Amino acid sequence: MSRHSAGFTLIELMLVVAIIGVTSAIAIPGLLRARMSAHHASAISSLRAIASAQAVYSASAAGGGYATLLPTLGRACPGGIEPFLSPDLTWGNNVDKSGYFITMTPGLGSVPMPPDCNGMPAFSNYYASAAPMAIGETGQKGFATNQAGSIWQDLSGLAPAEPFVTVPPDVTTIR
Repeated sequence: MSRHSAGFTLIELMLVVAIIGVTSAIAIPGLLRARMSAHHASAISSLRAIASAQAVYSASAAGGGYATLLPTLGRACPGGIEPFLSPDLTWGNNVDKSGYFITMTPGLGSVPMPPDCNGMPAFSNYYASAAPMAIGETGQKGFATNQAGSIWQDLSGLAPAEPFVTVPPDVTTIR
């Protein structure tokens, strides 16, 4: 007499679960590193967009001055069509985007300049930074830029402070 089984044995089931566990243990750290790299790239891209927007703003709207609040860059000049910076970075002055907090303030030694085309205050320099929301989870590095346009990184996860100086190996310039 022959017995035909319609299901799996406990050994077969445990073997499949063990294989899935080993595969997950190998794949998940790589996935987390890839996600963190994407967050780093997004933070750098956001700071580059801010630096570009500030250059146009300074030349056309503020008579050589810079905005020190992100929402200021989200407004077009009267008669203008496009704002200086996209809405994803200008809805507040502490924007959370892709695992990072993006902020902007007056830079070190900043002095007031004449108001911009919308009557908003302008200053002689600015400081923009990107810091991970959770160091080690959403990002490992902090980033910052100012009117010089270079983007600096700090491997500790904190945004580099002004004045930017190279202190190997933690703080370096990206650009």
